[in-house]
Amino acid sequence: MRAQTRPILPWLEEGDPFPDVAQAWGPASDAPGLLAAGGSLDVATLVRAYRHGIFPWFSEGQPILWWSPDPRMVLQTDHFRLHRSLRKTLQQFRRESRCEIRIDTAFADVIRACASGRRNGPGGTWILPQMQRAYLSLHHAGFAHSVETWIDGALVGGLYCVAIGRSVFGESMFSLQADASKVALAALTAYCSVHGIGLIDCQQNTAHLASLGASEMPRAHFLARSAATLDMAPPHWHFEPLYWQAILPDKPTTK
Repeated sequence: MRAQTRPILPWLEEGDPFPDVAQAWGPASDAPGLLAAGGSLDVATLVRAYRHGIFPWFSEGQPILWWSPDPRMVLQTDHFRLHRSLRKTLQQFRRESRCEIRIDTAFADVIRACASGRRNGPGGTWILPQMQRAYLSLHHAGFAHSVETWIDGALVGGLYCVAIGRSVFGESMFSLQADASKVALAALTAYCSVHGIGLIDCQQNTAHLASLGASEMPRAHFLARSAATLDMAPPHWHFEPLYWQAILPDKPTTK
């Protein structure tokens, strides 16, 4: 039998343009979605990558690896699935004055907490210190945000994402208490719904995301949806309790 050969992986020098995403390795390869290696994680490069549906993902000892999988896992905000237990959790969260959603008050803490657990997927990626520094710079530049679950003044869960215009790209979540990351994702979904953002990129297919309503979308469709919103004016990243109404409307009062 003839041995299979791996596709040639383009190597990027700092400032080089990304290859067309159509050149990403296909589903028959051992790393579907892998597009290129090398380059840098500066703000300009990261913004350019996300604008083209590309994101970095690599493990310790590897060079920077760039990915653009096809299909793409996405959460359409009107498809968010509120299971009975999560609905009950959110209803209680809304009622308790000691429970609060905050945005961008502890970005560095959120990304460090996300880094403490392994992300499943190609290469078994960890959020390495250089990735933390890169996304902290992206946050300071206004392109990365944290959605945080606070209880009794303590950060107990959250997520961070990249946002360009009205395109939102989810990155990672963490929980220190049961359902704390789900509460943060629900808050992000409500926030996006209120601000006319219909799609949250989830990158890779996981059973956890699928259970919350995410599904796969052809990459070309995802890129078209994203392109239509990248140059829109960005919303103000702040969470108001009334935003919960977008996914958890109050029942009408009956006389």
